[in-house]
Amino acid sequence: MAQVINLAKARLLIATRKGYQNWLTHFKEEFGIETKISQLSIKTLCFLAQGRDQSSFYLYELIMNIHDLGSGFLFNELRAKEKIRVIDQSLFILDLIRFECMKRLGWLEKYAGEQYTLVELISNFDQIAPNIQACIPELSKGHPEYKVYSCMHPMDQETFIRKLIPQALKDLTEQYQ
Repeated sequence: MAQVINLAKARLLIATRKGYQNWLTHFKEEFGIETKISQLSIKTLCFLAQGRDQSSFYLYELIMNIHDLGSGFLFNELRAKEKIRVIDQSLFILDLIRFECMKRLGWLEKYAGEQYTLVELISNFDQIAPNIQACIPELSKGHPEYKVYSCMHPMDQETFIRKLIPQALKDLTEQYQ
């Protein structure tokens, strides 16, 4: 009996494998179509969360392959519209990676989007991102500044959370290295 193959899913699987190829070499971990940010190791999270040129490359590589734009090495050759799309998506993923760092420290209870795989976040960005970006991560009641945070206006709460990111990255890096 002939087997029915979902071509869109097969293409996405191939693109995902290409996108994670450099990740496998660099991080020496397994990644796949079902990988969620919460499944990344502390080492990988700390590296990606820095948001520097080298760490951005790995996000660009994954995003560009999933969207069939080629390797992350070709980022500078993209048209302006494609570059903006890749940068927008990488910054979106970077936020979620940083929120995961904060969650692992016990600073956040939860954050929107943690239920999605990296591939879903990228391939369905236009549908998923607006809802996730509208949600403010929930500071843990055990955080020393929770009382201050809980009295703030929601717009100020988001700013408050973002101001915690540098210290969270420093603390996480120190704890796990």
